[in-house]
Amino acid sequence: MTFWIVISLMSLLIAALLGLAMMRGRRDAEPAAAYDLRVYREQLAGVDRDLSRGVIAEGDAERIRTEISRRILAADAQVQQEREGSGPARPLTLGTAVLLGAVLIGGAMMLYRSLGAPGYGDLPLSMRLELANEIRGERPDQAAAEARMPAHPTAQVDESYARLLTQLRETVAGRPDDIQGQTLLAQHEANVGNFTAAYAAQRRVVELSGDAAGANEFTDLAELMIRAAGGYVSPEAEAALKQALDRDPGHGPARYYWGLMLSQIGRPDLAFTLWQETLAAAPAGAPWGEAIRAQIEEMAYRAGVNFALPAESAPLAGPSSEDIAAAGEMSAEERQEMIRGMVDRLSDRLATEGGAPEEWGRLIGALGVLGEGARAQAIYDEARTAFAADDAALQLIDEAARAAGLTQ
Repeated sequence: MTFWIVISLMSLLIAALLGLAMMRGRRDAEPAAAYDLRVYREQLAGVDRDLSRGVIAEGDAERIRTEISRRILAADAQVQQEREGSGPARPLTLGTAVLLGAVLIGGAMMLYRSLGAPGYGDLPLSMRLELANEIRGERPDQAAAEARMPAHPTAQVDESYARLLTQLRETVAGRPDDIQGQTLLAQHEANVGNFTAAYAAQRRVVELSGDAAGANEFTDLAELMIRAAGGYVSPEAEAALKQALDRDPGHGPARYYWGLMLSQIGRPDLAFTLWQETLAAAPAGAPWGEAIRAQIEEMAYRAGVNFALPAESAPLAGPSSEDIAAAGEMSAEERQEMIRGMVDRLSDRLATEGGAPEEWGRLIGALGVLGEGARAQAIYDEARTAFAADDAALQLIDEAARAAGLTQ
């Protein structure tokens, strides 16, 4: 209430000052006829001087005085008329001032209710940092976050796939220490949207890996937790991300999710800085880079930073529109042959001319889909040799190999 009283008084004071200026109007300004009046009076005084010097006769002087006096009377009447009609009528001016005051006060209140935060106290930097720490310490855990998630329908999967997934669950339940089985279970549970079971299996993978668990394993665990909680980064997911970043401070996916966590606890400034650095170092086509590009402008706005998204590098060349149209008219065997031909051409070009790490990763993934594991492994080994000095490229190639099932 104190705020509204102060704002209202300030608006009234401003309206009063403007109204006073309007009431005075141009009354202090000199009418144009006043200049003529001064000239005529000087001429009248000049007649007496001329008469005393004998320049003009008495009769002429009297006639000139009469004419100048007539002009003085006319000019004086005009001055009075101009002064009386120089400004608007007083009631009109008063009404305008009252209307202006109402517009100022009402407009200020409406604008503040639309753009401001009535009843919200000041938030100095120290208080905002304290609030962020409080939110971070008191936010819900993983179980509470999942409990708040609305129920979602079970994913519809092929009957044969569902049967294989059931068998995998049974096999892993009987062999809980089989790290390969737990890895497969985590992947396939995630495929059907069962993220809670997926991160439980991935957590077992981390436990079985022991000290050998790397940034990828911990980031996968955190990602599955975040997906199970609908995008919310819980304290448990944060702990997994911290383990990943301890092992690899430059790990792109972990840095993306860490920035997401920072934004959720009220630190968009730190999140923007982290994402900006991560985006600058992200290889072209990296999934975490695309995720950051889609959200960093909003994060910059929340952080109060003027930010222009850098131009995205040109995407890798894919099949032409003619290839896609032709593929729609082919049989399954013909499409497979066409894909194999494209893969072979890419393989030949990389072997003779070299290429970007994204192209090597795409080739590895394509060979994995085609079931040519031995050939994919050979390409993977060759790519690691070619990019041995580029950590970012090696990370991208390793992820492609992991997606193709070559590494764990």
